[in-house]
Amino acid sequence: MSGATGPGERLLANWQKARRLPFGGALFTWALGLMVPYTATIAPRVLELEPGFARIAMSDRRSVRNHLDSVHAIALANLGEFTSGAAMITALPPEVRSIVTGLSIEYLKKARGRLVAEARVTVPTVTGDMEHVVCAEIRDRTQDVVARVEVRWRLSPREG
Repeated sequence: MSGATGPGERLLANWQKARRLPFGGALFTWALGLMVPYTATIAPRVLELEPGFARIAMSDRRSVRNHLDSVHAIALANLGEFTSGAAMITALPPEVRSIVTGLSIEYLKKARGRLVAEARVTVPTVTGDMEHVVCAEIRDRTQDVVARVEVRWRLSPREG
């Protein structure tokens, strides 16, 4: 898209195009999986994406389960980090870049069934290197929070 200058703007423009197509959401998520192969291992499904907000689902299936017959802790962390990142990148102005510098997760309940993570972010004014924390909550089908993921991002002005 010619008017989209930053990575977040391009991501949003592609989401807006894809979601209007039959199976567009699935195609969009598949394309993201090509760009971010490790995240593709949990087969996330983007449900909503707008500047500073992401809502992403993950199905419960054998490949993401642990020995306790629930969704593995690292699969939950992956979902939370991806959701945080989708919210963050779409909120960033083109002159700001970001990278994850830390992640913590609190497990509140065994995670089973379809899970949905949400993250919302407001990016502060970035004039130099700084840290910003984004929280993603992961809920099960009964709307219970099964995990909270805090992702620490380093924000800095783009050079050049």
